[in-house]
Amino acid sequence: MSRPGSAAAAGPPLLEVRDLEKRFPIRRGLFARVSGQVRAVDGVSFEVRPGETLALVGESGSGKTTTGRLVLRLLEPSAGSIRFDGVDLMSLPERALRRMRRHLQVIFQDPYGSLNPRMTIGSIVREPLDIHRIGGSRAERDAMVERLLERVGLDAAMRRRYPHEFSGGQRQRIGVARAIALRPKLIVADEPVSALDVSVQAQVINLMVDLQEEYGCAYLFIAHDLALVERIADRVAVMYLGRIVETAPTGDLFRNPLHPYTRALLQAIPVPDPERARERTVLAGDPPSPAEPPPGCRFHPRCPVAIDICRREDPVLREAAPGHRAACHLAPGK
Repeated sequence: MSRPGSAAAAGPPLLEVRDLEKRFPIRRGLFARVSGQVRAVDGVSFEVRPGETLALVGESGSGKTTTGRLVLRLLEPSAGSIRFDGVDLMSLPERALRRMRRHLQVIFQDPYGSLNPRMTIGSIVREPLDIHRIGGSRAERDAMVERLLERVGLDAAMRRRYPHEFSGGQRQRIGVARAIALRPKLIVADEPVSALDVSVQAQVINLMVDLQEEYGCAYLFIAHDLALVERIADRVAVMYLGRIVETAPTGDLFRNPLHPYTRALLQAIPVPDPERARERTVLAGDPPSPAEPPPGCRFHPRCPVAIDICRREDPVLREAAPGHRAACHLAPGK
């Protein structure tokens, strides 16, 4: 079940990621010799359809931000394929990739570090319009910037100010305006509200939902807060130690989580009514090192229901219900 107002369309996927991997070398010693590899992303596959929001969720170190950077080609994949709007991004030369980025934009996590402090916000928002030569003149682009700022809830007269003159929430609205300036087909939102106050988080999320309905763009929404994900996502992919362990439509995932890790994440969401307090699964220890993942299921050292097969065999991501898949030996499967 999609969230209300979703513009997700049927048909071919806008973004198709298959068996994506990213390995970082571990260097030690005087000569910085390679002594091992960190498998930050290890065989990840997913799709995003036009107008849809797919959320990638998981603890810090799960590989979700690295996955987003690979999709944007800010990092080069070690293996796998990325197709965007029918085009193989892995095979594009730099010039063609720059042209493609008109349709593939990003909202960064840090609203303080992602804006150039030496540029006015008008120049920041106009920069992608200048690069891609949108509009017939400087005056026309300035008018577009004013409309964009007003659309994200800022006064157009603020375009002459500098980033340090704005609050964190206002800076993130500037980042959103910059991201939508080119009317992209896909926006990668890398924890776009995690650095903001809770009340401001809701405002930015509501703005993103409204803009998606207005422009029809898709989001790859990276987050660790499942309460936010429930508001914005059509589907959720849960990552653990570089792999997707469960994926499902948002409503299905919240009603019937199949993987023990997903259940633990959902049970950690605060409940405002103490009388509705629910049983919580407290995960033991920290995630293992991605340089030395455990044998079998990677989650078994922390799993409260692990059995012997979990320690020996790596589970595959299999379908338990239409659109709902889980990588767990104890989950039902077809």
